[in-house]
Amino acid sequence: MSTTTGEERTDRVEEPLSDSEYRERLRELPPSAKLIAKVLETDAPLSQGQLAEESLLPDRTVRYALNRLEEVDIVGSRYSFRDARKQVYFLHN
Repeated sequence: MSTTTGEERTDRVEEPLSDSEYRERLRELPPSAKLIAKVLETDAPLSQGQLAEESLLPDRTVRYALNRLEEVDIVGSRYSFRDARKQVYFLHN
């Protein structure tokens, strides 16, 4: 149970990453994360299963790549409108 109220939460508005900032953050990541970012550049939002299918990477590798991309604030997620049990992922920039 959450103890914060709607007034206490702040919705931060993030500015899109510049191309150079995006590339710099991506540069230090593993190849699997770079591939997932590339897939999301062309076709987003996608679920984890869809990303695994599109990238031909194992589910576990896709999960790892998404975690790394979220750590550097390149990828965001939300619940799917079609199936609220699933999350879909998209690029922040």
